[in-house]
Amino acid sequence: MKSLTINASQRESVGKKATKALRNAGQVPCVIYGGDTIVHFAAPEIAFKNLVYTPDVHTVVIALDNGQKINAILQDIQFHPVTDKILHIDFVEIFDDKPITMEIPFKTTGNSRGVRSGGVLRFNLRRIKVKGLASKLPDVIEGDITELKIGNKLYVTDVASEDYTILHPDNTVICQVKTSRNAVADTDDEEEEEAAAAEA
Repeated sequence: MKSLTINASQRESVGKKATKALRNAGQVPCVIYGGDTIVHFAAPEIAFKNLVYTPDVHTVVIALDNGQKINAILQDIQFHPVTDKILHIDFVEIFDDKPITMEIPFKTTGNSRGVRSGGVLRFNLRRIKVKGLASKLPDVIEGDITELKIGNKLYVTDVASEDYTILHPDNTVICQVKTSRNAVADTDDEEEEEAAAAEA
């Protein structure tokens, strides 16, 4: 999984007045949980652009001004209800030997038979919630839809991996090919029907 580095300043004062002053200066107050101690820090809002405003997922290296570097993932983010400015971000520290839970983007590969016949590919999930070691989690989970005919579905079990555990029920549908007004019968289905009629 890709990693981003954010240069930040550790903050000692965490009161409302100090937090407001940080935001007025274009800084975002942040917290890191999960380690031996809770770490409060701040960084310029622009530093989070490639972390927040992207469909991709990343781990983060928080490089503090005291020389300390902390590996973490974004846990929660608060935006201003009117301006959409980032108000606060929570991070969770990650470790090499402890699994983490993340939502990984899903991407299809191949060209569905059902779509070629005029069907429409509908998504139930755009991200898949998984648990595993950060070093083994992929940037994206791919699923081959080449053999999906109209009416067929791709389930989370179809993209299972030894590298992570999928945290959805086995019958959860990722995507499916639905019929449309422009749909035509699948060629193979027609041939099978013709063969069956000939045998009869």
